[in-house]
Amino acid sequence: MANRPDAAELPTSSDLPDSPIHTTGTDHLTIVGSNAEDTIAFYRDLLGMPLVMREPNRDDPDSTHLFFDAGDGRILTFFVGDRTSDPRPIRPTVGGVHHVSFSVDPEKFREMRDALTEAGRHFNEFDRGIFHSVYTRDHNGLLVELATDRYEVPDDRRGEVMALAQRLREEDEADYAKDEHIEGALEELGLPAEAHDLPDADGGASSVQ
Repeated sequence: MANRPDAAELPTSSDLPDSPIHTTGTDHLTIVGSNAEDTIAFYRDLLGMPLVMREPNRDDPDSTHLFFDAGDGRILTFFVGDRTSDPRPIRPTVGGVHHVSFSVDPEKFREMRDALTEAGRHFNEFDRGIFHSVYTRDHNGLLVELATDRYEVPDDRRGEVMALAQRLREEDEADYAKDEHIEGALEELGLPAEAHDLPDADGGASSVQ
């Protein structure tokens, strides 16, 4: 640890680091869930993720492995069994999951908020400068973020745009990346800075009680 550089001094960049391994994307995330019924009700019936596979958990034959398509071909899976759901907020420790985030079509953002309200789901909404987010909790208290980009950003240029927005933010001595930083990054890269029509929201903390 003593020989490691100060993380605060390390530069941000979209360039591939000089490392022995380079990942090619997120394959799937697996969460330990409660039961199949509540998990399907939240992730399929409310969030709209198709249940694409169900099979025994090979590491624990007493539980079931559920596979959901998160919408872009990336998979979210759950190990479920005969366990009671507990909606109390999870308080993660080191190594735990703080929250999971899923993309929402900006044109469907208002409809998504209405659906959460109709389902009786409490949520908080925030303007994050470069994206716009709603935070809610699933049936087991896991914090779930539903986010949409405030500007049209090509998926294959996302890291490049974010790294450049970070540089512009630092040059501006701003605490957070703002509209002008993402706009500047897009323009510098020769990409159109097309803002989506999203509702106004505060930029506060994301805790959901």
